[in-house]
Amino acid sequence: MAHKIMITKKMIVLTAVIGSLLIMASITANTIWESKQAAAATDEAVSAVSAFYLEAMADRRAKAITNLINDSFDEMEKAVTFIDGEQIGSQDELRNTIGKVESLLSLNRFALVDEDDIVYTRYTTYTGRSRHSFLSGEEKKSRTISTVSLYGSSKQLCLVIPTPDQFDIQDIVDLLAFDDQGRTHFALYSKSGANLSGTELGPVISDHNLLKAVRGIVSEDVLEEIQGNFSNEKEGNLSFVSGNTHETLYYVPIQGTGWEMAVLIHESVIQDRIQGISKKYLETSKSLIIFTLVSTLTLAIIILFQIRSLSKAKLLAEEENSRVFRNMANTDSLTGVRNKHAYSENEAVLNGRIQSGELQALGVVVCDINGLKHVNDTRGHAAGDQLIKDACAMICNYFKHGAVFRIGGDEFVVLLQGRGYETMRDVIAELNRQVEANIKKNSVVISVGYSVLNQGDQQLRDIFDRADRMMYERKKELKAMGASPSRI
Repeated sequence: MAHKIMITKKMIVLTAVIGSLLIMASITANTIWESKQAAAATDEAVSAVSAFYLEAMADRRAKAITNLINDSFDEMEKAVTFIDGEQIGSQDELRNTIGKVESLLSLNRFALVDEDDIVYTRYTTYTGRSRHSFLSGEEKKSRTISTVSLYGSSKQLCLVIPTPDQFDIQDIVDLLAFDDQGRTHFALYSKSGANLSGTELGPVISDHNLLKAVRGIVSEDVLEEIQGNFSNEKEGNLSFVSGNTHETLYYVPIQGTGWEMAVLIHESVIQDRIQGISKKYLETSKSLIIFTLVSTLTLAIIILFQIRSLSKAKLLAEEENSRVFRNMANTDSLTGVRNKHAYSENEAVLNGRIQSGELQALGVVVCDINGLKHVNDTRGHAAGDQLIKDACAMICNYFKHGAVFRIGGDEFVVLLQGRGYETMRDVIAELNRQVEANIKKNSVVISVGYSVLNQGDQQLRDIFDRADRMMYERKKELKAMGASPSRI
């Protein structure tokens, strides 16, 4: 047979405490684990974010250079169209027209070249073949871009449409300038790795030849890959360590120029930003842990108080239910007085007191309703029930200081102690006078017999039997007086 498990208040409280601790431990462990995972993922994300960031940056700036060059070619074409329409007849007129073109189109430098490779500028005329290799016949067949050193000065950008025009590559440098406090660097390189822009690509590469600067920093395979990408105008990236700093470099070709646009960023810049986010996340996680612990603890306390209140309320409810059920079990449903079950319980208690000698005075009154069967047979059970209730009310009215029990259909018992015992005979005498008067009024008639505790009585039944015999004698007297026939 299975044992029934009793759930006690202590078990409920213990379960609530353990459950709260487990919840707090689980949330804390999960938050710590997520924080460690976030910290580990930060380092992994830095390289990927750096490459993505640099790729986007390089692509944007390469497109900016391409747009700048295309705009310059467009300006050159406008200039040539304008000069064709001027009907120039001398070099002086040509120089004046070049000056007008520079003013109208806001060109820094503008020059024309004839079939003999003589270059005409606003102020001078010179043989260009010896100075500009791009003036060879093959290069002049299409748009041409080249970087040269003019008169020993800094590098110049020359465009041929097929007429060459030169302007400072500094214009491109200004266009691409970064405003990030030196944390991100850029430079333009030729296919051979020469620095065309003169800008520094970080502290390691500086303004040197890129391919030479990274030799020894990266493996031969990586270096060979970079050289191939530069030669074939392809994009790529590489990462290396400079001291304790990780550097990420991304390069992208500028179409139609033979140049490579390179951008470099210290990974520490992105790492600091990502770690800043990670630290904020950790701080938020710590705050969440504290909030969760406090909330869980508060919830646990509330639950404990609620359990305590519920337990108390449940106990009171159970006591009330027990009282109600006990009353229901001991109460006669028709009359509202105590029933035979209640009489049996009292009988058992009184028997113990009688046998122990504790009880010294006890009166027992037995009452029987006359004519109940006759009323039921002639007028119906509803009338019979009403007779029972009227008789009960009469008994309770006279025996106010006694315990009234209905132990049968028409039979009642009254137990009298204390004041009820002391006034028993007087009350019975008054009741009998009222009963005799009721015979004449055809009202409620009750036969009453009584007895008291005598020396030698061992149980309540001894007293009851004497009272019951007296009740039957009284019933005969009442019948002789004209009372309705009863059960006898």
